[in-house]
Amino acid sequence: MNDDIIVAVATSRLEAAISIIRLSGKDVIAFVQQFFTGKIINKESHTITYGYIKDNGEKIDEVLVNIYRGKRTFTGEEMVEINCHGGVYITNKVVDLCLHHGARLAERGEFSKRAFLNGRIDLSQAEAISDIITAKNSYASSLALKGIQGSISHFIKDLKEDLIQIITQIEVNIDYPEYEDVEELTADKLLPMSTSLIEKMNKIIEDSKNIKLLKEGIQTAIIGKPNVGKSSLLNAIVTNIAGTTRDVVEGSVTVDGILLNMIDTAGIRETDNIVESLGVEKSKEMIKKADLVLLVIDGSKELDQEDQKLLELTEDTNRIIIINKADLGKKVDLEGIEISAKEQDILALTKEIKKKFNLGLISNQEEYYLTNARQTQLLEKAASSLQIAIDAMKMSIPSDLIVEDLYDSWSCLKEILGEQAKEDLLDELFKRFCIGK
Repeated sequence: MNDDIIVAVATSRLEAAISIIRLSGKDVIAFVQQFFTGKIINKESHTITYGYIKDNGEKIDEVLVNIYRGKRTFTGEEMVEINCHGGVYITNKVVDLCLHHGARLAERGEFSKRAFLNGRIDLSQAEAISDIITAKNSYASSLALKGIQGSISHFIKDLKEDLIQIITQIEVNIDYPEYEDVEELTADKLLPMSTSLIEKMNKIIEDSKNIKLLKEGIQTAIIGKPNVGKSSLLNAIVTNIAGTTRDVVEGSVTVDGILLNMIDTAGIRETDNIVESLGVEKSKEMIKKADLVLLVIDGSKELDQEDQKLLELTEDTNRIIIINKADLGKKVDLEGIEISAKEQDILALTKEIKKKFNLGLISNQEEYYLTNARQTQLLEKAASSLQIAIDAMKMSIPSDLIVEDLYDSWSCLKEILGEQAKEDLLDELFKRFCIGK
């Protein structure tokens, strides 16, 4: 681990009232004292000092300097934050001065990487820091904050503890068979413990499937006949000419904190128009790719043959039936969400989406979720290895032949927290961070 001094601008490099320049490394407080007029050498940790940044005796800027000592810092080493005026020139001037005195520019995510390597955070918490910066909605932000607070860490550590209890009992039985007071383990005794553990793993894996959708947005296809009000859901222009929307029109909207990557498709109907028929075929393709299908029905008219075809086409999808134009009176005998897109009355639809994707569970502090593909894949591998061991137990295979699969499962859990992470993995992961974090 390098203990050299790194520096980066932690705020946006645009004109602003204040810019924060962050430094970390061995003896960084004494390093900054070289060009700062305020006295910080003997100051206590987590204090702020007023003064000037100077270059060869010339005042560069009037600043406030925060100092952080020892293990109580974000990186686990001495840190300094210089709060200077937010002009681009001034900010760059202070950074250049730091570089001139021997600091180097921090790499992407290097502050967070040092925090991980110094044991201040584990890998799941580091990933959560990146997630909260890139969060696109309130749900993603809430999940990331729980991750930073250690909710994933606590859950994985509990799984590790349960698993190591099983492994330990097997190992004791293998290593000390001569001890009369060591109960001989059988599959019947191991199986209940292992089954309970894999049920916990599988529940988290299942509950976490929607997390990627919440972070990146739910791919949502709007399907319906021409002029049933699909475009109104995107506040698009609606005309009285059938077949106006002839292609897929994409746009992202946030509805009550839910990010929907909306796909407004061509109206699906039988047509001889070549251009329109191509749009219809593309709409059918989008149905297969969508995470959510909103089937819009004109509630002011009775169902016809084309409506029935759409109901059959979307029957096996993750579908919400929307009965639009509710303000004109309902003439269809069909269960669905009644809205008026024209009046922008879509509250019922919002509630149904939350229900379908279990969004209400996210606010529950007792629930745990994995927040990215790396964590999910590792937990799936851990569950797979444990399942192999469970299957072996059911076949009454000797416990000493089962333990290797249990160790494989335990190893995957450790990797989620970064307890045996490879250097190339860390490099790739922290490169996704922004500069100064």
